[in-house]
Amino acid sequence: MNTDVSEKMREVEIQEEPIELYKILKFASMVQSGGEAKFVIAEGLVRVNGEVETRKSKKIFSGDIIEFEEETIRIITK
Repeated sequence: MNTDVSEKMREVEIQEEPIELYKILKFASMVQSGGEAKFVIAEGLVRVNGEVETRKSKKIFSGDIIEFEEETIRIITK
């Protein structure tokens, strides 16, 4: 797992911030549904800025980095 994170990171653009964590997982197609997003967050499977995050309503801002499974995204705003 020593691959360069920046190689796999993609940017996800949101129109306004903040946005709740579970919504961004669904919006970025990292999960299939809002229910699945809430489940994986509650299970401690999602990291925000390198820290495990279990709050599904955690506010996400531009510049935040979200990791789930093999995918990493950086949030940006217009």
